[in-house]
Amino acid sequence: MTLAPIGHNNPPDPIDQITAAFEAQREEADNWLDGSPVENEGQMKSVDALREAMRQWRLGLERGQKEATAPLRAIYQAELDRWKPTIEDAKRYEGALMSVQEPFKLALAAQKEAEKRAAWEAANKARQEAEDAARQAAAHDVQAQREAAAKAEEAQAALQAASAKQKDNVTGLKTVHRYAIDDHRAALHWIAKNDREAITAFVEAYVDKRHKDAPIDGVSTWTEKVAR
Repeated sequence: MTLAPIGHNNPPDPIDQITAAFEAQREEADNWLDGSPVENEGQMKSVDALREAMRQWRLGLERGQKEATAPLRAIYQAELDRWKPTIEDAKRYEGALMSVQEPFKLALAAQKEAEKRAAWEAANKARQEAEDAARQAAAHDVQAQREAAAKAEEAQAALQAASAKQKDNVTGLKTVHRYAIDDHRAALHWIAKNDREAITAFVEAYVDKRHKDAPIDGVSTWTEKVAR
């Protein structure tokens, strides 16, 4: 009995099958793609036929790719759909819990900011008083020297307290930058003056999209033939 070779029961690769059907045309295309351009109508027609063959090769590969990946996409999408409702429900809980505490957090954050400002003001006041006491204390006045030293210690303690206060923040808040355009013309002039590249990019994108719709001042349009 003759044993079958290993791998004999493996199905053929569809990429190889599709490509094999266009092997002759691919080899002929290699002959044309040697760097020399087409020189007459007969050559043009031959190359057009080869290009159509390469197009059919590509379309066949794309169909094969779609067929091969369809089951995988279906499995992937089904798994996404299976997880999605519970993920969305978890997001709803997150959002609701954020919302229910937001007013208190904002009020608490405002309170802490006020306390920070007050702490810095107290530290600055204590520093100023310590400096004044040091200037006014005569070198021969021991009691004044003691009071100046005490003022300096108080100023240092106030500074440390103010520094520590800066770390007392409310968690779960973030700064969001918002805006409102009050004068579009003024904003446009500012952008043109300060960010000319942005204006240039916008103009180029707008003209690219709308140049066929209507004449645009400063823009020339024309038609030409290209290979397709």
